[in-house]
Amino acid sequence: MYTQALDIPDTTAAPAGHGGATLKAVPAPASAAETAHQERFDAKIDADGKIEPQDWMPSAYRKTLVRQISQHAHSEIIGMQPEGNWISRAPSLKRKAILLAKVQDEGGHGLYLYSAAETLGTSRDQMLDALHTGKAKYSSIFNYPTLTWADTGVIGWLVDGAAIMNQVPICRCTYGPYARAMIRICKEESFHQRQGFESLMTMMGGTPEQRAMVQDAVNRWWWPVLAMFGPPDADSPNSAQGMRWGIKRISNDDLRQKFVDATVPQAAILGVTLPDPDLKWNEAKGCHDYGAIDWNEFWATVNGNGPCNQERVATRVAAHENGAWVREAALAYAAKQKARSLRQAA
Repeated sequence: MYTQALDIPDTTAAPAGHGGATLKAVPAPASAAETAHQERFDAKIDADGKIEPQDWMPSAYRKTLVRQISQHAHSEIIGMQPEGNWISRAPSLKRKAILLAKVQDEGGHGLYLYSAAETLGTSRDQMLDALHTGKAKYSSIFNYPTLTWADTGVIGWLVDGAAIMNQVPICRCTYGPYARAMIRICKEESFHQRQGFESLMTMMGGTPEQRAMVQDAVNRWWWPVLAMFGPPDADSPNSAQGMRWGIKRISNDDLRQKFVDATVPQAAILGVTLPDPDLKWNEAKGCHDYGAIDWNEFWATVNGNGPCNQERVATRVAAHENGAWVREAALAYAAKQKARSLRQAA
């Protein structure tokens, strides 16, 4: 759902205050063959064409894609946890079935994305090891707790709504496998967003306590959701190159503005107040002004110091270890079937 990888600096070139920086080695001069490959690659990018796994691509383009797609996959898998915690506590069988289906969808999204990343030459085991050891990041939004049932609706409405705003442009990404995976993912995320809104509408038509629960959830999630789009464009070190390659299509600030403008009328329909006293329509600009985001909180969460960082990763590692027997059994069965086929062929 969630692609902050272009906005999180490499440890080899991090901005001051976010992990330090070291000097990069000067690249060796390109050979004639590499220059020709680069020219063909640039021409295809300039023509807004698609790069496929068998095509030549610059190592930096490949590395950027691996970072972004794997981080996106990690976010889908970690993102199952906040809502998954409420499956057994859903208020009705209908809501339980809806939430169970949604969490299952997120697992499927992770599968699509890991498969897309594997076409770039990285293995599933490598990606999962990076997640489990803290070398790889996932979206900051999933490091916040779901305290009430209303949080599941707000995640659908706001978190998935922000994800859709961010991910629809990726359907036009220049890397073919990623773009094609995103088409199906965005369709399902759109359904999730509508389901979350419907759940909140139902609660807002209920008791005063239910309405207060929804407002409290909106108050807690609004600012972390705005930070989901990544830091301001001036502080996003990799965005310019990502946009040059067609991996990223719209800047962080423009996506955030589009999300705010789309969400304000939805909040009015719900009957909730967005917790920003500076939020108002700017007639001259034709969009909403909004208050300052706490970027110190954002970077603290990204760097592992959010409310649930340790819990999320520990839960993921435990699930992976507890599922080892399933993977081993599947591999043993596959080997047995292959051996049987070879005997029959002989």
